[in-house]
Formats: sequence, C-alpha cells, structure tokens
Amino acid sequence: MGENNYAKELDVAVRVVHMACSLCQRVQEGLVSSTSNDHVMSKDDDSLVTVADWSVQATVSWLLSESLSNQKVSIVAEEDVQTLSKSGSLGLLTAVVNTVNECLAEAPKYGLQSPKKALGTSQILEAISQCNSTGGRNGRHWVLDPVDGTLGFVRGDQYAVALALIEEGKIVIGVLGCPNYPRKKEWLSHHHHSSQSMPKMSDTSETWEKGCVMYAQRGSGEAWMQPLIQGNKKHTWSNSAQRVQVSSIDDPALATFCEPVERANTNHSFSAGVAHSMGFKKQPLRVHSMVKYAAIARGDAEIFMKFAQSGYKEKIWDHAAGVIIVEEAGGVVTDAGGHPLDFSRGLYLEGLDRGIVACSGTILHEKLIGAVYASWDSSNL
Repeated sequence: MGENNYAKELDVAVRVVHMACSLCQRVQEGLVSSTSNDHVMSKDDDSLVTVADWSVQATVSWLLSESLSNQKVSIVAEEDVQTLSKSGSLGLLTAVVNTVNECLAEAPKYGLQSPKKALGTSQILEAISQCNSTGGRNGRHWVLDPVDGTLGFVRGDQYAVALALIEEGKIVIGVLGCPNYPRKKEWLSHHHHSSQSMPKMSDTSETWEKGCVMYAQRGSGEAWMQPLIQGNKKHTWSNSAQRVQVSSIDDPALATFCEPVERANTNHSFSAGVAHSMGFKKQPLRVHSMVKYAAIARGDAEIFMKFAQSGYKEKIWDHAAGVIIVEEAGGVVTDAGGHPLDFSRGLYLEGLDRGIVACSGTILHEKLIGAVYASWDSSNL
C-alpha cells in the first residue's frame, strides 16, 4: 500500500472531523445553557441521542460525497434515519436542518466547499440515509460514530467524533475529534459535570486549553494531533500538527489505566482484579468514549481495558478510528486473548475473545494478557 494512496482521503477526513467538532461544540453550548430537554431522545440501547448525532452524520455524509465525488462513497454509521423521519420528530428535524446548514456555511474556513444554497429537509434526510453500508471485507467503507460517548456529551464531559476508512476489511485511515480533550492531562480526571469547570479557551491567545483532532494512516508509523480551530481563524494544516506518541512507561506500578465510566459498558470488578494482579498503583482513569484511545496515543495513559457483558457485541464504529491511531502512535490493540481485532466481518467485531485491551507497548501488553488469563480462571464471569 503506497504511503500516499490515501493522501486526499485523509486530508478531507481531517477537515470534515474539524467541522463536526465545531458543530458539536455549538450544539453542546446550547444544551448546557438550555434547561429544556426537548431535543434529547433515548436510543434503543438506552444511551441518549441528540441533534448533534444526526447533524454530524448528515454533514459528514454530504461533505464526503461532495469532496470525493469521483468515488462511490459508502458509509457505515450508527444513526438510522427512520427515527428522524417519523411525524413526532418534526422539531428535532428542524433543529438538525438548521444545525447542518449553519455548519456547512463555514466549510470554506476549513478548506472545503459549501453547498451553493442551503440544503433542504429532503437532502439532509437523504444524506443521513446514504449511511447504510454494512461494511465487510470488500471495497471501501467509511465508518462513522457521529457522537461517541453521548452521556459525556450531555454532561459537558468527554466525547468524540470518530471517522475511519476501511478497505478490504483493514483500517487504513483513522480520525478522532475530541472537542473537550484537555491540553493538560490532569484535567482528564476532573469529572466536570458542567462545561464551566474546564478552563475556557480565549480567542485572542494562541494557547489552546482543550479540543483536538488526532489522525493516522496505516503503515505510516506516525500519529498526529491538531488543536481545534479557534474563533474566526482558518484551518491551516502545516503549522498546527504535532506528532503524538505512546508513553514509554512499561512498569505497571507507574502506569495509568483507563476504563469506561458506566458499569453497563464494562466489568469494573474484573478490571480491578486484573489491575491488582498487574500491580497497578494508580486509581483507574474513567473516561467516556473513544477518548480513551486518544489518551493512550498521546501518552497520557498506558492501558485501556474493556470487558463488556457476555452477549454484548462490540460495534466497529466504536473502535476503528481509535485502534489505528494507537497502533500508528506505537501502541498495541488486541482482544483479551491477544488476537488482532477483525474489522472485516460487518458491523460488529465478531469472534472477539472476552474483551478489548489497548497498551502503550508490547511489554505491558504481554503482562496484561497474562493477567487477564490468570484473573479469568479465578473469576466466574
């Protein structure tokens, strides 16, 4: 695979995720400042879904199709257009249409093209419903999680916009937008339930306090991070990207491990047993969403473990972008048996052995896989 086979796709994907982050921030400000919860519906799997979910999906779908017009753009994404087209969703649909058009109007700031005129409802529903691919091992599929970590989003905490490109069943590009990712890692562990307790960014200063887009291309051996665009500045590629690399810590006593916040998403007590047998000394860092992969790639944590309840199937969009970024930053991601994750089997990571582990390096990874086996035998999961 040539190094620059995906130069155009990566360029477009990074710009599109920057725009999606800006859209999310706008919706989140509205959500935090308004007390009404009219726009928050519940998902089938009980997580909250917001205007942001559909707006991001419509925006990303439209921009990818327009920017890569010479390709057939196939997108696997989480949200299903059915809910939005129902008669009861009129208020929601109006909010989505307005949000998408507000976002697309800013495309030139990100080096992309705006629509000639505002998109109508049917065009927006069309863009969302075009995200109907089921992935698999043939051809190219974009994989999108419009707002990963909806609970984090609603609380003004960590969430991510994740976009990956899978070709012939392998991830080739990953882009992860983390709008609330703090510049200083100490802020990650602050459970700020409102956006007020985060240091605010000021448009005048060059320093950024939070928010970044990370990205990587398969086989490059590099992962990169750009700060989100502030105020009315234009997106400039060259001068804002910083390389990110995993931590060099390989002593469990010094390592930080991340896990999901909610008990429904992982077995906290099993992770605690594994952590104990590894000799971790630090408290686990509980972080919403794929931001956990960003923390490993940036060197802010060394290990991420997730052991879902039996019967739960991990979805490809919850992992694809994070996995390639961690791998290209120098880390290792496998299932709990040490096998690579298989993204070629459709919407789910089929054949997964017990859970998912991501580590900053092979030494910790080998110890972790050993600890999982030891703890598994002694626990009755």
